[in-house]
Amino acid sequence: MRINHNIAALNTYRQLNSASGAQSKSMEKLSSGLRINRAGDDAAGLAISEKMRGQIRGLDQASKNSQDAISMIQTAEGALNETHSILQRMRELATQSSNDTNTTEDRSNIQDEINQLGEEIQRIGEQTEFNTKKLLNGDMGAGQAVATHKISNTMHADNVTATTLNSHKDANGNNLGIANGDKITATWSINGTQHTAEFDVTDITSDTIDNIFAAITAEGSATAAFDGTTGNQMEITAAGPGTAGQINGFTIEVKSAAGVRKEAASNALSNFSTETAAKDVRADGSADFQIGSNQGQTLNLSFEDMRADTLGVRNLQVSTKSQAGTAISVLDEAIQKVSKERSKLGANQNRLEHTINNLNTSSENLTAAESRIRDVDMAKEMMEQTKNSILSQTAQAMLAQANQQPQGVLQLLR
Repeated sequence: MRINHNIAALNTYRQLNSASGAQSKSMEKLSSGLRINRAGDDAAGLAISEKMRGQIRGLDQASKNSQDAISMIQTAEGALNETHSILQRMRELATQSSNDTNTTEDRSNIQDEINQLGEEIQRIGEQTEFNTKKLLNGDMGAGQAVATHKISNTMHADNVTATTLNSHKDANGNNLGIANGDKITATWSINGTQHTAEFDVTDITSDTIDNIFAAITAEGSATAAFDGTTGNQMEITAAGPGTAGQINGFTIEVKSAAGVRKEAASNALSNFSTETAAKDVRADGSADFQIGSNQGQTLNLSFEDMRADTLGVRNLQVSTKSQAGTAISVLDEAIQKVSKERSKLGANQNRLEHTINNLNTSSENLTAAESRIRDVDMAKEMMEQTKNSILSQTAQAMLAQANQQPQGVLQLLR
């Protein structure tokens, strides 16, 4: 028997500390509801669960982003719905104006309403916004308009009856008098900016009207195609971005080598009939919606310019039967463009609704996986806590017994 070291008491004390420590951890887990409260509880599990937490929060935010995107789309679509209604009314008025039962005064009244409706479409396009971001004026992202065909003027050269310059005659058969050394200058305006192209007549027997429009093309702001024969037409289209506005004020002037204006030639070459057509505009302006938890998981959506200028319905003329007929065609194309834009927005809204459902499902399943790693099983942990509590109480009782054992040595000393 030894009294300096009570091995039984030391062993019981160690077991008591172990049970007490386990009981404390069980109480911590039960009170927090977490199986992992610190890295030491499960180092690998902590790393995995933190990665999952990042994904879960990203998925939840992506779902909110998608809902915000739907709100933005609904704002734009609501504005286009009103634009549609206005265009339908404008078409109705144009159809009314094309009827010859109307007097000049009647058509003037119709024109007044057409003008106001066009201005309202322009205002809707310029002022529709979501969270201070303009939606329908082409400014979403790096918006830039490009005219692709027949921006505004289709010109019928009914007063030009030949292709070579020396044989040009006016409608009455009079020679235009174009000679070597004359200078032909074409001027026109795009978006209010004046453009000029010059062409020197060097050989009247070989130079053609095409050379004039080759000079226009070389000027860089427009392209033209025209063969100079009666009944054919010249179409002017923009050659680059930023020319979505109307081309107008097109004139051709012929001057002699001395700088004197040749009235007959200038008037004949500039006497065009014009037809305003709706513009084809491509909008590079777009919005990227973050619809996933990782980089690159985005949805790109462009909002095209839906202003009256771009649709070609601003300052639309219905004062004559011919103008009203042209206006109907322009409005039909504008209605088609708005319909196409609304259809695109609606399709993307439906897609985003499915995206939200998928994101919510992914978040739910990933949360369940993270919960299995991070959260404590309350029933199981209660079992552990109860076991450790009993072991702790037992160890305390046994420690008291172990401390009594060395007292047996006193019996040997009596």
